[in-house]
Amino acid sequence: MAGAADDRPDLGAMLMWLGRRVLAEEQPILAAHDISLWGYAVLTALRAEPMRTQSALARSIGADKTRLIAVLDQLQQRELIERQPDPADRRVHLLRLTSAGRRLHGDVRAAIRAVESSLLDPLPDADRRAFLRALQALSVSPAP
Repeated sequence: MAGAADDRPDLGAMLMWLGRRVLAEEQPILAAHDISLWGYAVLTALRAEPMRTQSALARSIGADKTRLIAVLDQLQQRELIERQPDPADRRVHLLRLTSAGRRLHGDVRAAIRAVESSLLDPLPDADRRAFLRALQALSVSPAP
């Protein structure tokens, strides 16, 4: 059945445009706090689950664990995270946020949420809530 919905851009095109716009707005915030997007992703994941192994963390944020090591080194050097050997398996390192890491994450997140709010301002409140619910549902769905 043809209709107005058929005239819309493809989902990938709309998401790419939106993603680029969001990243363009977030990049200055990350730079002002001297943290990379991957660094912020690590802080966010550790905030959600306070102690993780490096492998579990890499899986949860979709990062290659070998590339993640440099990010973890930088975060640890800045005392934003702690890495400790797992008492059950010394080959495994457990990760957790430090109080400085929690503070930095909170500051960055507050600034990002302000940008997101501005970006979503054109939407009526009900549409905004529905969009965020749908986006969250789609972003946590398992891959096919």
